[in-house]
Formats: sequence, structure tokens, C-alpha cells
Amino acid sequence: MQIENIILKPIVTEKSTEFETVGKYIFKVMANANKIEVKKAVEKVFGTKVADVNILNTQSKEKRRGRTIGHVAGYKKAIVTLKKGQKIKIREEKKETKKGVKKEDKKVEEKVDNE
Repeated sequence: MQIENIILKPIVTEKSTEFETVGKYIFKVMANANKIEVKKAVEKVFGTKVADVNILNTQSKEKRRGRTIGHVAGYKKAIVTLKKGQKIKIREEKKETKKGVKKEDKKVEEKVDNE
């Protein structure tokens, strides 16, 4: 198992974005990964220093669609705490362009410029 393949994907939810302000990031990891491997993978892939790693297993859930019963597979996720001053850029910040600004926003900008 290669270290780069341990982290499957970041989990982006409202709760995980709140954790980012504190320096905690949540990742979906391979089922057989442990804390030490996750720490090494994050440090290598993102080039940051990791302070702590917490791992939890999510259980599979039963889902129904009408009378058909299926299952959503469980997975392992890791909550990675970075050392102070460290950040990981998971999602790209959208830049506003002239076309993306609404008319109301332009009026506010004009009022500010005129003052």
C-alpha cells in the first residue's frame, strides 16, 4: 500500500468546514489505514505538519426505495488536526468577476465610490 493512496477524498460538509477554522480536516481513508499511516500521508501529500489524528469507522446503513432494500457501504474517516499556522487548501475559492456581480452589488459599489 502506497502512502499517497491512503487518503481517498476529503469530506466537505457544513460541519467539516466549521472544523477548518480550528485547523481540523476530515478525510475518507482506506479501511485498513491506521493513525500513523494517515499522518504520514497527509504530511507527504499536502506538505503540512500534523499534530493529531483521530479515526472512526462509520457503519453501513440500510436504505429503502419503495419495497427494495439496499445498503450504503460504511467507511473509515480520519479527523486530522494540523499544527498552528498550517493550512490545507481543499476547495478552490471562487473569484468574483465583473459578469458575476449582480446589479445590486454594483449600486452598492457606486455609492461607496461616490462618497
